[in-house]
Amino acid sequence: MTTSSEAIAIKAKDTSIAEDDYFTYVDGLGNIPRDIYRHVESNPLGDLPRYSIHIVIQHFLVFTTFIVLAATGMTLHFSDLFWAPYVISLFGGADMARLIHRIAAAVMVFAAVYHLFTIIGGSLLKVLKGEFDYKRTQIPRIKDFHDLINDIKYFLGFKDYRPKMDKFMYKQKLHYLAILWGNTVLIFAGSSLLFPEITARIYSEAAKFLPEILVKVFSETIANLWPLPAFFQDFARLMHVDEAIMALIVVAFWHLSNVHLVPGRFPLQWTFLTGRITREHQIEEHFLEYINNLDEIPEEKEYMRRLLEEKGFGLRVKVSVEDLPRVY
Repeated sequence: MTTSSEAIAIKAKDTSIAEDDYFTYVDGLGNIPRDIYRHVESNPLGDLPRYSIHIVIQHFLVFTTFIVLAATGMTLHFSDLFWAPYVISLFGGADMARLIHRIAAAVMVFAAVYHLFTIIGGSLLKVLKGEFDYKRTQIPRIKDFHDLINDIKYFLGFKDYRPKMDKFMYKQKLHYLAILWGNTVLIFAGSSLLFPEITARIYSEAAKFLPEILVKVFSETIANLWPLPAFFQDFARLMHVDEAIMALIVVAFWHLSNVHLVPGRFPLQWTFLTGRITREHQIEEHFLEYINNLDEIPEEKEYMRRLLEEKGFGLRVKVSVEDLPRVY
């Protein structure tokens, strides 16, 4: 008769899963199966730390201001559509909607600056303490590409288990880069529209250094008919609207569905408010970060020790599949 540990090891061998793919050895615990998340207890509000209070506040500011900016900005831009007057009336008219839009934009800019100070300052502090680990940051890595490929194979049925990913997986890094790009475009384009005289002077000064380039690229006629300040002002207006529409689509369909509406997270993932992630979610999608937490949180390591003993999964020494008794 085989034990549960032996049965799992034989399962890994029979399904052609490499031991390193299925088991992860942790000192003091033994081998942790990749699918241990199916057996853990999870609090929907979160079990393990994920975001600091600073990140929670910044996310809340960006989220709320984005909703207000989208509601006011889209309504003002598409004011000739049938639904626009009804929405504008909710904000007290067009002039009040413009004021609210600008106040929300200022709060979003504050949140962006606050975020940069938090990320840069926090990283420098960790570097000075010798605690900085780029693997636990949003910095893209070659591993993210490999994780993407292996995750696709998993969802297509070619792999039995998802790859072991870090604190931020490839999807979240794509989300983050999209937000960085979107905020940068919206802030610069919006500033050009809010302060047209200042930006016109900046563009006029820049135009003094570019007439020969303009003549070569376009023609002297086009350069004279479409001065550089007017070109950039029109371009800023186009970029501001197009980026806002794209951001709204990304948030409504991609971010919302990937974060809150997926199985196991529906109807809401509370991490953005509590700063904590469920044990099941972290082990499934951020397995390597969970291993870090086992070293950093003694209570979690004790919980996993009890679970492994209860389920018969734990192996007190690091062994290979070949070392286990064969079952005939």
